[in-house]
Amino acid sequence: MANLVLKNIKKIYPNAAGGKKAKKKKDHVSDEPKANLQITDEGVVAVQQFSLDIADKEFIVLVGPSGCGKSTTLRMIAGLEEISDGELYIGGKLVNDVAPKDRDIAMVFQNYALYPHMTVYENMAFSMKLKKMPKDEIDKKVREAAAILDITQYLDRKPKALSGGQRQRVAIGRAIVREPKVLLMDEPLSNLDAKLRNQMRAEIIKLRQRINTTFIYVTHDQTEAMTLGDRIVIMKDGFIQQIGTPQEVFNHPANIFVAGFIGVPQMNFFKDAKLLLENGQYSVEILGRRFVLGAQQQEALKASNRQPGAVIAGVRPVHVQLKHGGIPANLEVSEMMGSEQHLHVNANGTEIIAIVSTLGTGNHTDTVELDFLPECIHLFDPNTEKNLI
Repeated sequence: MANLVLKNIKKIYPNAAGGKKAKKKKDHVSDEPKANLQITDEGVVAVQQFSLDIADKEFIVLVGPSGCGKSTTLRMIAGLEEISDGELYIGGKLVNDVAPKDRDIAMVFQNYALYPHMTVYENMAFSMKLKKMPKDEIDKKVREAAAILDITQYLDRKPKALSGGQRQRVAIGRAIVREPKVLLMDEPLSNLDAKLRNQMRAEIIKLRQRINTTFIYVTHDQTEAMTLGDRIVIMKDGFIQQIGTPQEVFNHPANIFVAGFIGVPQMNFFKDAKLLLENGQYSVEILGRRFVLGAQQQEALKASNRQPGAVIAGVRPVHVQLKHGGIPANLEVSEMMGSEQHLHVNANGTEIIAIVSTLGTGNHTDTVELDFLPECIHLFDPNTEKNLI
């Protein structure tokens, strides 16, 4: 239906203070973040240098911690927030100054935002009635959307008679009956319990396959991001940290923040690791043990002519193994997760999480021995925190 182009989008919320207080701060720019946002003499910078090309019918997920600017970005696309700087194009048209109702977008909110005095049918038909569409066409669109979302049986009910998951389906139905070019979703599943979230994720995937529109989805839940998105945009403090497919950001995180944010439990980091180079071969020393890196890692380090020295090593819990003769560690907590166990251990003062299978492993003693898969070790520059491989 429409592609989107965001060029160096920026959002600044002006300082509330004025007069003498504002003059006092003139010519001073604070580099210290406050509540994850940068404070300048212009105001609070919520989103900075946001550039992204979104293809027609693509499913894009904006993900990051609270206060990173993802919802603000979505609201600027919707026209609910003014763009301080940069350009926004929808379907090739510059829409910075176009009213929300004229952008041909629809938005699903976190709190459903249904009219409590209207039935499900009336809620879904409301926007089309405002456009004075023929009644038979309205009825057709409402019933088609209700069938897609499996809420036909609730059309005569009011929102108070529905569960949270049913209300969210109505909110989605109200959005898709308009057949918008772009469908925006702002944390639509955050108010649901874990089981309902899983069900609704599957419903959104099915919905995406049945309607021809571009999706932009905001969440702080990385599981939603990894399962729903064609590409993920990871944000922190108003800046884009990485853009890529779910597999790309998991296997090749751009920096320490992305590596720690994506993956549950989060990646283990070893800040005292050392990169070694002997006879043209790279290895890394972690907790006194040396691991010869894999062929792909060797090529990347040689291509960048990386010199030996201090690095930060990262190992995902799934790449930590129990092995006789490995690094000794004290078992502190064992979490049973059904087919696997999450072992929280301490190796010479370093906290490590390992994920191991429960099949045939039996109970673990107070002391375990760990090994890492060398080809799965990530290396980060201790100064820039960027991934070296």
